[in-house]
Amino acid sequence: MPEIAVFSGSAHPDLAAEMCAQLGVPLQPVRVSRFANDCLEVQLQGNCRERDVFLIQPLSPPVQEHLVELLLMIDAARGASARRITVVLPHYAYARSDKKDEPRISIGGRLVADLLVSAGADRVLTMTLHSPQVHGFFSVPVDHLHALRELAAHFRRYDLSQAVVVSPDLGYAKEAAHFARILGTPVAAGAKQRFSDDRVRISAVIGEIAGRDVIVLDDEIARGTTLLELMDRLRELKAASVRLACTHGLFAAHALDRLGAQDDILEIVCTNTVPIAPEKRVPKLVVLSVAPALAEAVRRIHNGESVSALFG
Repeated sequence: MPEIAVFSGSAHPDLAAEMCAQLGVPLQPVRVSRFANDCLEVQLQGNCRERDVFLIQPLSPPVQEHLVELLLMIDAARGASARRITVVLPHYAYARSDKKDEPRISIGGRLVADLLVSAGADRVLTMTLHSPQVHGFFSVPVDHLHALRELAAHFRRYDLSQAVVVSPDLGYAKEAAHFARILGTPVAAGAKQRFSDDRVRISAVIGEIAGRDVIVLDDEIARGTTLLELMDRLRELKAASVRLACTHGLFAAHALDRLGAQDDILEIVCTNTVPIAPEKRVPKLVVLSVAPALAEAVRRIHNGESVSALFG
């Protein structure tokens, strides 16, 4: 792939290196420095002229730092005469800001999409957006992947004869139903009401739970507040066992410690769309790699092949 150039920001260089190993191309160096006034400067230290440039940077904490770094990388690639600039955004953190549900609230998901395009992004490759409408915030082509295949391959190792896939809320029930069809299991969903970022209430779980092995599926786990609330309902309904699964393992505010301390949670499964520090990991945590899927999508984009065929 001689006309491709892949660069990584500082958010997740390990994922970028794994993707480049899958592609068989070198990961080009990037220099990130800081002026005395705290402003960032980015230099892409590889040739971009008339190349298909891919910039890998999930918006993981510190989100604002990594966002500005990504914008500067895009601008640098555009200034270096890149033929096309594709932003590989394994986790789009601002996707949660997708609607105006209170007066005078900013829609950050749309604003950040506009910033990426204004900086010079020609295309976006992302994974498991928080809600489908975020796809439409971008005025450039978006390839939206999911990690259901990787998660399904993991859970197929178990006896699924008594399993049920549970979505924590009705908003994610469609994706949970898709996952359940892949596994060949029934599906259930929680009836959730959110009062604030760290306070939710699940009044009921719609579906058959008693005596079943529950696989809870969500797009991300941040504080774990929703899942801890859901665990109370699952205990009341006499679930036989519980395993948690998500694409984005953010695990803020000691969420891994709190979830790992629950005796009836057997496993916490996520992917490596965002980095998880070694000191945060617990014995119950399993991290699956999405580098092969992202790398194959990059190869198909570069060669002008169908990306949706990955999910056929």
